[in-house]
Amino acid sequence: MGMKVRLIRLDDLEEWLRMRGALWPQHTHLELNENARQLLARQEVEPVFVAERECGGLCGMVEVSIRGRAEGCKTRNVGYLEGWYVDPDMRGRGIGRALVEEAERWARSRGCSEMGSDTTRDYPLSPGAHKALGYEEVRRLIHFRKVLG
Repeated sequence: MGMKVRLIRLDDLEEWLRMRGALWPQHTHLELNENARQLLARQEVEPVFVAERECGGLCGMVEVSIRGRAEGCKTRNVGYLEGWYVDPDMRGRGIGRALVEEAERWARSRGCSEMGSDTTRDYPLSPGAHKALGYEEVRRLIHFRKVLG
């Protein structure tokens, strides 16, 4: 497999926005674009790693940060998977693993000894993908709302 994982570049913006839109369809393109541009300016502290397709273009991404605390973690300054996505046609090939391993290397290089992440029921593949990489579930939380009329 000739897949390469690297830091995102400005010329990746449209493909990154495509993947962000697939991951977070509840957000508008404008919201995702504004947030993405802020992240591009903060690569030193909130990097985005992408996976390249052999034929060109991108097929996956992971957005990473360091949080002061994370649910279930015992240390402070925890590496955190803020967003993790692999195109459906490229899943099951180790791309998600390669992205997360790069995120973990980055977090370790900044003194983190734990990684955190979260997911919702909207992403049914996510719990299994996390577990396959050694992540353990620490809590399940369901939020409710009701519109009052």
